[in-house]
Amino acid sequence: MKKKLLAVLMTGIMAMSFAATTTAVYAKGDDDNTLTVWAWDQNFNIKAMNIAGEQYAKDHEGFKVDVVETSSDDCQTKLTTAANAGDYSTLPDIVLMQDNSYQKYLKSYPDAFTDLKDMDINWDDFGKLKQSYSMVDDTHYGVPFDNGATIACYRTDILEEAGYTIDDLTDITWSKFEEIGKDVHEKTGKYLLTSEATGGDTLMMMIQSCGANFVNEDGEAYIVGNDVAEKCVDLYVDLVKNDVVKLVNNWDEYISTITSGEAAGIVNGNWITATLMGTEDQKGLWQITTMPKVDGVDTATNYANNGGSSWYITSNCKNVELAEDFLASTFGSSTDFYDAILTETGAISCYLPAGESDVYNEPSEFFNNQPIFSTIVEYSSHIPEFTKTPYHYEARECINTAVVNIVNGADKESALQEAQDTLAFKMTE
Repeated sequence: MKKKLLAVLMTGIMAMSFAATTTAVYAKGDDDNTLTVWAWDQNFNIKAMNIAGEQYAKDHEGFKVDVVETSSDDCQTKLTTAANAGDYSTLPDIVLMQDNSYQKYLKSYPDAFTDLKDMDINWDDFGKLKQSYSMVDDTHYGVPFDNGATIACYRTDILEEAGYTIDDLTDITWSKFEEIGKDVHEKTGKYLLTSEATGGDTLMMMIQSCGANFVNEDGEAYIVGNDVAEKCVDLYVDLVKNDVVKLVNNWDEYISTITSGEAAGIVNGNWITATLMGTEDQKGLWQITTMPKVDGVDTATNYANNGGSSWYITSNCKNVELAEDFLASTFGSSTDFYDAILTETGAISCYLPAGESDVYNEPSEFFNNQPIFSTIVEYSSHIPEFTKTPYHYEARECINTAVVNIVNGADKESALQEAQDTLAFKMTE
């Protein structure tokens, strides 16, 4: 009872705080030429949105964006609060949401968002997977923003010590990766890959690179009896047991294995390049290529996605025509805009024509003069679509826990059944 009372009180406090905040926000956003926006990260998302606003204002006198710094979690909490209150008037005109979490909110609160059926944008200028994160059936709800295409990054000096080059790790299978990884560890003492235990994304990228997932098309937990899932688990467990993958406990340890040189490689969303580039003493020693693909699966590819976000026009937007034209003219079609934010924020576009610009094709000194940005955009065009789930993070936790248990000696069938049961239960909460 005390817990329930506390929850009620906290909800009331949050609602009052939310109302006060939004009153202040919308007092500034009454101008017909002003769009209010919720986003997080001053140096990335918010800076990119402000640059977009400045660019659009050059041809639209009096236009401005009023960006309110709002964490990703707060965007979701405030959306839920508004929906539960049946009052969307507290929402901004435009909100940024993470791709992996958006489907949950669109399906739960479809009235909170404006469909973009009338928007003047060439959707084919974005990869099919990126589009699908913000779609229901054939209807678009979001304008894609940052690129989450997966890349494999390797220390070329460690590879060379073991007798390999980046070409030996390009467009290969996971079994070939394991073969090379065992040899690298034997010759250098280094791991070819690092991965978090229960919080890592490696398994999610593996299965999604096959156009599959740990849920079925009906949105139900699908781990037991899922042949692709079992192949991914078997491969991953073997990688850990054979000293190819260094399994660590948390994000800090994950980064430490890279910066210390304990791991010679990393497979993750391309945003990991910002972390790598922070290690100045390793400049010129890294190169990127495609991730390995899963053996024995007809739909397997060397491409996956991890991360990314998109912009959404809410149903509270007072000037939908302006919001659509603004997003279409900047995030939806301008290579000049994407050139600008790449240099100013490091945000890599998933707008495919951006990859053809001179800015995107500039060689990166850190990555041994590879034109990594155009390469990443090109990768994003090949990522297969897969079944989305509102329970992406729950599925990740369940399957990773199963792998840790198997590595520690648990029976595989029992561990996967437990993961299946746990995920199915989480889906009912």
